[in-house]
Amino acid sequence: MKKKYVRKLFNTKHPYDTINTTELFVNAMRENAIFHYNHSKEYKQILDSASFDPSSITSMSDLERLPFIPTLYLKNHQLFSKPLWKMPIKATSSGTSGKKSKIGLDVPSLWRGFKMIKRLFSYHKLWSIRPVTYIIFGYEPNRKNQAGITKTAKGFTYIAPAKKRIYAIRYTKDGYVVDLDRIKQAFIDASKKRTPVRTIGFPAYTYFLLKEMKAEGIKLKLPKGSKITVGGGWKQFYAEKVDKQEFYSLVKEVLGVEDYDCVEFFGAVEHPVLYTDCRHHHFHIPAYARVIIRDVDTFHSLPNGQMGLVNLLTPMVDASPLLSVMTDDLGILHDHCECGLESPWLEIIGRVGIKDITTCAAGAEEMLNK
Repeated sequence: MKKKYVRKLFNTKHPYDTINTTELFVNAMRENAIFHYNHSKEYKQILDSASFDPSSITSMSDLERLPFIPTLYLKNHQLFSKPLWKMPIKATSSGTSGKKSKIGLDVPSLWRGFKMIKRLFSYHKLWSIRPVTYIIFGYEPNRKNQAGITKTAKGFTYIAPAKKRIYAIRYTKDGYVVDLDRIKQAFIDASKKRTPVRTIGFPAYTYFLLKEMKAEGIKLKLPKGSKITVGGGWKQFYAEKVDKQEFYSLVKEVLGVEDYDCVEFFGAVEHPVLYTDCRHHHFHIPAYARVIIRDVDTFHSLPNGQMGLVNLLTPMVDASPLLSVMTDDLGILHDHCECGLESPWLEIIGRVGIKDITTCAAGAEEMLNK
């Protein structure tokens, strides 16, 4: 089945043109929904049980009615619309809750992902031909490690030539070991050289190490062109999360890297669309996705400016029916940003910390009332 609307959507030149791509996005979602309905027995059962006909999708309001798949469901069930042998990439979520989602990416989906990243990174001026030293606050790749965040971090090290890759969590004969002292020394060594540094990894690990370095009186000046990039959220360290301004002030104080050279990413294995923050550190919605904020009790969509559960939509993937995924994140969609982009931006407030979806609304409501 050819997907002409999906192809056109991922050929969109401006990666944040959500205004002029609404009709195209809706058509692409219908196209992808029909494909999964016809190729995934389980997804067909889900839509049939909700009496939802995927060919009836003609507007954004129809997409609000499209049954969403909770991430918890994906942690307990595998939904595929293609055989595993057609998926060159298979990845799992980080498993913070103890269970992992497993998804696959087929060749057409990977090609769409490549075009998405090409345009997004071009917009944010992240491509470079200058070699850099990568400092990765994450796992050293190993064939036994299928975590999506590990594969993503490795992929990130190709947007500028890698002179060296240094991992905070090394793979040894005894398994993975955390070695933050190695990273500390890597920062000190890099500050005495001319090769720029690029970091990637969980913000919590970056923050904890910089806080330790500050306590030890270490103040460096990383080479010009260095960038501090983080992604993956605070996970189990949510209680110790600090606001972005405090985090970037610490980066400036310890590493000498300015606020505008700090970049954060947001994404999920269950929704492999990349959200890159703007110079005001807002996650604008790219043209390849849409976000619905839903009421924690009724799951009805909420207007921009109100907090609720984050529902992520994209027609990107053929291998798994990931069209509409309900996360356990609480967020708000905002309309205005001083960076000039007209695409709404998503503020992630926190994670409800649920054990199963039946307690999701209650957990969210508890946070809302704090």
